[in-house]
Amino acid sequence: SVGRSDRLVSPTQAMVWGLGRIVEVEYPQRWGGLVDLPETIDSRAMDRLAGVLAGAEAENQVAIRGSGVFAKRLVRASAPESTTGDGWRPAGSVLVTGGTGALGGHVARWLARTGAEHLVLTSRRGMAAEGAVELKAELEALGARVTVAACDAADRAALAALLEGIPAQSPLSAVVHTAGVLDDGVIDALTVERAAGVLRPKVDAVRNLHELTAGMDLSAFVLFSSAAGTIGGPGQGSYAAGNAYLDALAAQRRADGLPATSIAWGAWAGSGLVIDGDLDEYMNSSGVALMNPELAISALQRVLDLDETYALVIDAAWERFGGEQSGARPTPLLTELVQRRQPNASSEPADPAPGEQAAAELRAELEGLSPAKRQRSLRKLVRQHVAAVLGHATPDAIENDQSFRELGFDSLTAVQLRNRLSAITGLELPTTLAFDYPNLTVVAEHLETNMFPEADEAALKDPEEDRIREALAAIPLARFREAGLMDALLELAQISESGSELEPQEELNSAVDAMDVDDLVQRALGGADL
Repeated sequence: SVGRSDRLVSPTQAMVWGLGRIVEVEYPQRWGGLVDLPETIDSRAMDRLAGVLAGAEAENQVAIRGSGVFAKRLVRASAPESTTGDGWRPAGSVLVTGGTGALGGHVARWLARTGAEHLVLTSRRGMAAEGAVELKAELEALGARVTVAACDAADRAALAALLEGIPAQSPLSAVVHTAGVLDDGVIDALTVERAAGVLRPKVDAVRNLHELTAGMDLSAFVLFSSAAGTIGGPGQGSYAAGNAYLDALAAQRRADGLPATSIAWGAWAGSGLVIDGDLDEYMNSSGVALMNPELAISALQRVLDLDETYALVIDAAWERFGGEQSGARPTPLLTELVQRRQPNASSEPADPAPGEQAAAELRAELEGLSPAKRQRSLRKLVRQHVAAVLGHATPDAIENDQSFRELGFDSLTAVQLRNRLSAITGLELPTTLAFDYPNLTVVAEHLETNMFPEADEAALKDPEEDRIREALAAIPLARFREAGLMDALLELAQISESGSELEPQEELNSAVDAMDVDDLVQRALGGADL
């Protein structure tokens, strides 16, 4: 929908948009964009479609309507400092799906504190779920009556029976759907079974909740969606599709005069919709911070007080996040959030985007180096990003010839490495980069070839350095020890003799790569010519 008069027709079709945003991140070389066509296709609509496909609009998420072509943008929410009245408050019975999980527990506590008389918490295991007994006791201590039921909301008959059993003296007044399942994997790894496992608790369950409560007098119908459905992210194809359905269903319900609010959440600290602690460092490095659950609940209250249909709630550094998501390509969706100076008729051209500026600075820095030093700089760069993707505290343990598969790369981390290197180099790199170029040495060579295609291949070989390498490799380490140079050499290479079983060639190669060869020769051999 592009406005109040443009009614959303098919929430199911919105799933294509959710999946499409993941394709954009995982396969930028194959990506064209997303186009939503009007129900009636006439010659004017076809002309506009042709213009979009020809790139006239320079957009990749558009809706074509009789009144024009609409481009999608994410913008900061603007709202009054205070709302009229007391805002939204729960009453009667409130149903919380996934109610015994991490998210459901936070929601249930908030509902109990703000006046819910009766909480109906569902999960697949009911009271047998971990922590359910303690949560029930905690909520009752806050003054709420609590029913914990083993009910899969995707099972229509079971959900209908549960709703039928809600007492008439406390009729159902609100629904909060927090249930969901994560099963990350790139699109190539998706199967029907894996997709169904994610879509069932999202799409099937919400469709049942929507249809079975349509005739009830609800004050709120709250759907816990995800940022993945709005802005994408590698490895979340089916999850993004399911959450895009939730966002679209909320819009359709509003058009039909029914209450609905879909909140696309970023990462919560803890577990559930939440990111496990091991990924905290990676999330921060990619520009997304984990949200304190209490602050997230405050945002939930605020969105309901304002009676919004949709909101994205996320703690993001947009410049860094945009680069992580899109690699070398710009992301029109985020342009309103990324701080850039816009040109006008009399001004100088706009400053480059952060990603473009970083790529230009890197290229300028490398251009001034010899081919050998350029290669070492690129190896260092790749090593740093490999360490960041894999969550290593330092890049020191990653060796030049160590295969990415051996290091633990899978299809998802391969996409993340590609996106990082695309952003810093400005190159459109293949999704399979980590598998086509299986260690950091060959990746560095690939980057140099593409960043400096005009370079003379013969110049990439440094005869003098090769001569020095060969000479160093030919000198037995015993000679260094006898000459009293071993300590200096190992100190320069940052290699400890204790417990070292490296072969001489490996030890020297590591030393040579860790520093400038000329410096190594001059300091370790006292300036003697080889």
